[in-house]
Order: sequence, then C-alpha cells, then structure tokens
Amino acid sequence: MELLAKLSEAAGIPGREEEVRSLVKEALAGCVDEIEVDRLGNVVAHKKGKGPKVVVAGHMDEIGFLVSHIDEENGFLRIEPVGGFDPRTLIAARVVVHTQNGRLLGLIGTKPIHILTDEEKKKEVRIQDLFVDVGLPGKEVKERVRIGDPVTLHQSFAQVGELVSGKSLDDRMGVYVGIEALKRAKNHQADIYFVGTVQEEVGLRGARTSAFAIDPDIGVALDVTLACDMPGVQAHEQVTKLGKGVAIKLKDAASISHPGLVRFLVALAEERKIPYQMEILPRGGTDAGAIQLARQGAAVVTISVPTRYVHTVVEAAHKADIEAAIQLLTAFLENCHKADLRL
Repeated sequence: MELLAKLSEAAGIPGREEEVRSLVKEALAGCVDEIEVDRLGNVVAHKKGKGPKVVVAGHMDEIGFLVSHIDEENGFLRIEPVGGFDPRTLIAARVVVHTQNGRLLGLIGTKPIHILTDEEKKKEVRIQDLFVDVGLPGKEVKERVRIGDPVTLHQSFAQVGELVSGKSLDDRMGVYVGIEALKRAKNHQADIYFVGTVQEEVGLRGARTSAFAIDPDIGVALDVTLACDMPGVQAHEQVTKLGKGVAIKLKDAASISHPGLVRFLVALAEERKIPYQMEILPRGGTDAGAIQLARQGAAVVTISVPTRYVHTVVEAAHKADIEAAIQLLTAFLENCHKADLRL
C-alpha cells in the first residue's frame, strides 16, 4: 500500500496533476513498453500486443479549489471549487495552498457557534461563505499567494482496521489498481494502453481526448463507487458494501456498460473465485462515459472499488476489495481477447 499512500497524499486538482503524474510515470517505468504525456497532461502507457486495443483509465485529479480573492488587511483567502463538494464536510478542515514559492498550511474557518444568531444557525453552509486562514499578516499573504493558486485538502493516509482511508482515493485508487494490474499481467494478447487521465472531476476531459487519439475497441474505467452501508441508509440505497468484493458497474449517469463485457467480467470473477458485486450508480459517472463516445464508439465497462465517505478527506475502502479489483483487472487484461462483444 506504499504507492497508494503516496498517490493519496499527493496534490493534483483538475489541470494541476503534475505531482501525481510524476508518481505514475515513476511507478510504470520498466513494466510497459512506452510512456508519454499528451498535450492535455494525460499519462499514456503502452503495453504492446496484437489486439484488441484496450484503454484502461484511472483519473489522477482530485476535487479542490483555486484562490479567488485575498483579503489585503487580514490575509484571509476566498476559494473557488474545482469539482463537487458537500460544503458541510469542509468546516474546520486543513488545506494546503500551493504557491509558486512553496506550500502554506491553511485552515478553513467559520464563525464559532458561540456568536451565531438563531437565524445563522439555520442557514445552509455555502462554499462562498468559507475562507482560508494561513496565519500570516495580510501584506505577507499578498506577497506569497496569487489568485489562481491551487488549494488541496490536507490529510494523511491511514489504515483503519481492515480499511484504508485518506483523501483523493477518488480516484488515486483507480490509478493504483491499474498500475498493479499492469505489473501482474502476463501473456496478454491485447494491445493495452493505461491512461492516467486529467480533469475527470470537471467533465471527463482527459479521457475524451486520449480515447480519441488511441481509438480503442474496449475501454475500462477504474474508479471508486459509493459504499453507503452505514446507519441511516436503507438497503436499496447502499449501492455497494465494503468487504463484499470488487464492483462491476452496470450503469451510471455517464455510461451504460457493454453487456458482453459485464458477462465476461462476471464469468472471470466466478471462475477465479474473486468476490464481486454488481453496481448501479444513480448519480455521477466515470471516464467510461467519455471513452464510450470516442470516434465511432467503444465497448466500455467500469471496475469500481467500493468506498465510504466519497468526496471527503476520510474516504475509506476495504483492503480485500482493492485486492479483488486488481485480480479481476489482471485476469481481464490477460483474457479480454476472448470477450464476445456482439450485441
């Protein structure tokens, strides 16, 4: 899990994935035939084969912010979200402001409850009402911070019982699963492209451009999915459960998985005794939605790692589910030339 920890703790909001990109390139060196970075910033690693042409995509970006205003007197920063947040999860969080001259630790502050009026207590938390305090005088903040500097949530990776937890498991988990499967895959016939994509959280942008360039027959998105197996959530709303295996997606808001690929993954999982569960995600999507529409279209599916508390700094996944995802993807890459894609 050392690589997953590094990926989780790395900074990389949409459009500023360079730290994650460096880790991905380093991890893939020696286990693929070619690695390049395209114009948008996607890492494209090629493991050559005779066919079919397969794209495996995991997005490198995380939700975060850009500095949008600097209070000249007191140095407080206002922030603009890049990606989707539940503002309730941001109260009292620590963040890192990535300036051109180094990092500044900051605190997301709010008025203490002691001085809130009854009306203020009833108000919905809004991101535009939050601010970042970097603990420095306004003049110094103005000298060190610029409008547009990236801001990321600050959290260390940890093991919690049978789980791992940290920020940005969405989708450093998918990147990790892809890298580990590429390392394990042997005797494959498929022509494999692993893409660490950029800007997924703001519209699947890196997947769209890279899939257009590669023109794949098959696309596999690697991502997390909701595991809402927790108090207060009814069974039919839970999507997936931790510890019950890798999730094979049937549909989400961005794509419908190819039925032949779904059947093939289920057969592989059952043959290899890899625990799995079926997934239907009512909201949200993955890179499969963009890959599916590249050029004349591709057969796509998403392999998901069930994760609790998605889009917070305590995202949590079960170690057994992570291993199941790696095993299933490895088996798929070694055998996908046998998949029946007829509709």
